[in-house]
Amino acid sequence: SNENIDDKKKPIKGTDIVTHLDVTLEEGFFGAEKKIAIRAHKTGMKTFSVKVPVGIKNGDKIRLAALGNPGKNGGKNGDLIIHVKLLEDPEFKIEGTDFNKDINITPAVAALGGKYKLQVMDEKLFVSLPKRLRDGEIVTVPNKGYVTEDGNRGDLNLKVHIDLPEDISEREEKLYEQLLKIERKREEFNG
Repeated sequence: SNENIDDKKKPIKGTDIVTHLDVTLEEGFFGAEKKIAIRAHKTGMKTFSVKVPVGIKNGDKIRLAALGNPGKNGGKNGDLIIHVKLLEDPEFKIEGTDFNKDINITPAVAALGGKYKLQVMDEKLFVSLPKRLRDGEIVTVPNKGYVTEDGNRGDLNLKVHIDLPEDISEREEKLYEQLLKIERKREEFNG
């Protein structure tokens, strides 16, 4: 006899829905609740709330179980898989868990050091710049970078660019003239 044992249809799991989500550096730093709209098979548009965990990285995936397409024959639903894109930030470049930032300082600050004020996320920082900084040098502020999922922080790396102010007063110019004389004397002396 030719009995069809296959008559009992096997449950088939629904397919996953894959989508993308843009996250700002700030949202990734603090964690966020974002809305995401999905075009589902039959039901048209569905909106879900997605928890963006603290310390999410570019390219991470968030998987929401059973929010994908419906299964067949009593099979489970598929999942909703969200690929996270961490958006470029105008101020901080992110590298691993470190923040990198370019800063401009005057020749006087480069020579003498001083306090540099900046804001990192929701925190105001006063960074002590050492004396005798050279152009392109990096000043590292520990534990003020991006955050990991377990709450550790990377570093903040400030790359120094030495730049004259837009306009120099006559008094400043006179002081630079004196500096120049000293520099020339030293060169003669060393020459």
